[in-house]
Amino acid sequence: MYQAEEKRYDTMQYNRCGKSGLKLPAVSLGLWHNFGTTSQFENMKDMCTTAFDAGITHFDLANNYGPVYGAAEENFGRILDWGLRPYRDELVISTKAGYDMWPGPYGNWGSKKYLVASLDQSLKRMGLEYVDIFYHHRPDPDTPLEETMLALDGIVKSGKALYVGISNYNKAQTKEAMQILKELRTPFIINQRKYSLFERNIETDGLKSYAAQNGCGIIAFCPLAQGLLTDKYLHGIPEDSRIKTDGRFLQESAVTKERLRQIQLLNEVAAGRGQSLAQMALSWILRDGEVTSVLIGASKPKQILENVKIVGHTDFTTEELQEIERICMA
Repeated sequence: MYQAEEKRYDTMQYNRCGKSGLKLPAVSLGLWHNFGTTSQFENMKDMCTTAFDAGITHFDLANNYGPVYGAAEENFGRILDWGLRPYRDELVISTKAGYDMWPGPYGNWGSKKYLVASLDQSLKRMGLEYVDIFYHHRPDPDTPLEETMLALDGIVKSGKALYVGISNYNKAQTKEAMQILKELRTPFIINQRKYSLFERNIETDGLKSYAAQNGCGIIAFCPLAQGLLTDKYLHGIPEDSRIKTDGRFLQESAVTKERLRQIQLLNEVAAGRGQSLAQMALSWILRDGEVTSVLIGASKPKQILENVKIVGHTDFTTEELQEIERICMA
């Protein structure tokens, strides 16, 4: 029977999420990849328990994570039943709805009908009465934003979520959503956005600084650029890479000679810091305190243990930051 490590919180850093009372671990575990029907349950279980033993309390899911849709939530429910459920009150569990989930006009986007039905299904798959954070996964160009935000407010009032968040909303969309939710007095706390050394949109559109100034937490996904910011691509594209074996989220055309050269130069900076390239890329996300948590994916437990080594090592010298910018902007 699983028994969590007694000192699991000793080495993790926990950051306040916006101006809420909720704290998230500096490193959170995402179940986007490697928790579907094509993955081994024993490995999934070992990754989750390894993460929790390392102080990672936040597990991030979505209704359509798989494959197949819903599989990640079902498998996480199995992991809870196997041994994590006694620790439910020590966990922050989040899920989302907003992308395609089931056929017909009511299984996508941001209507109240879709969001409420999707969360009900998610709770059943995981065997939960509530989630800690429920996100709208992407802006809906056709449904009025007021309807989507009122749906989130109603979900909290129903007791099925403690807090709400948004994902993939830009600065202008975030500002409008925050205003509606503030008037409703809904506990909105976070925006989940893609952010890495190679993906700077939250900087260029002003969201990162706006969120920090206005009490909105930020959690960064794809911080390793789908694996580009690891040692996997230092010598080209290996046969066992995600590009070769999957190709849905990272195409071979993205790995140009110029990109490979950037990866190699960044790896040299990381080595000078005593970190792997992946560790430096994760540390960089958290460098200034404006990002609450960095969301990692993993295919094996040892990757999680390597990633959490960044805690306490997210400071950079001015020279390091300048060199990183020179490389990334070349």
